Amino acid sequence: MPAGYDKSAAVRYLSRADPELGRHIESVGPCTLAPAPDAGPHTLFDRLASSILSQQLSVKAAATIAGRLRERAAGPRHLDPGLLTTLPDDEIRACGVSRPKIAALRDLADAVGTGRIPTLAELEELDDEEVVASLTTVRGVGRWTVEMLLIFLLDRPDVFPVADVGVRRGFERVTGLDGPPTATRMLTRAESWAPYRSVASWYLWRAVDQTGQAVPAPPAPAVR
Repeated sequence: MPAGYDKSAAVRYLSRADPELGRHIESVGPCTLAPAPDAGPHTLFDRLASSILSQQLSVKAAATIAGRLRERAAGPRHLDPGLLTTLPDDEIRACGVSRPKIAALRDLADAVGTGRIPTLAELEELDDEEVVASLTTVRGVGRWTVEMLLIFLLDRPDVFPVADVGVRRGFERVTGLDGPPTATRMLTRAESWAPYRSVASWYLWRAVDQTGQAVPAPPAPAVR
């Protein structure tokens, strides 16, 4: 399933399909959502590893830990699964990584190294649900993590992460609700946004940005 779609066409479609969302889109401006420009052999591992490291942590703390780990286990651009497997647990712990997350990182490195999960090129040929099913077999990788990968790395047009806190708060703000929306309400409203719900999600995140607050991280379960 080749990546790539016209973001401008998506914006025009969404504005016609949902005038309320369209008014928000007009206030935000053009969609700058774009896939990662430097996808390489270790990009998939790096993205999934970064997600594992960020669970239950603030953005700042996660970035600090990831930076320390990259000093020890990064190739030219990304975390290298081969290099990570050579590091003893104590050295990874010294970076601030918990033991459960070390186990998750090692499972991810094994999955990449043994071909237990598809390569990035192979994932590009799968549909969205097949990508989710393939990658959530890895310890510490849940649906939300894969949805972010689908939107920001694989450039899929119709992903709607209803469990994401930023998307939920953006939906509440854009639709004028007095409280948090249910998943059913979000999915029903978003039916008219298909097949461009990834772009709609991007604009919902921007609604949270407009409050002057950072887009909050999702409620990820602790790695066990």
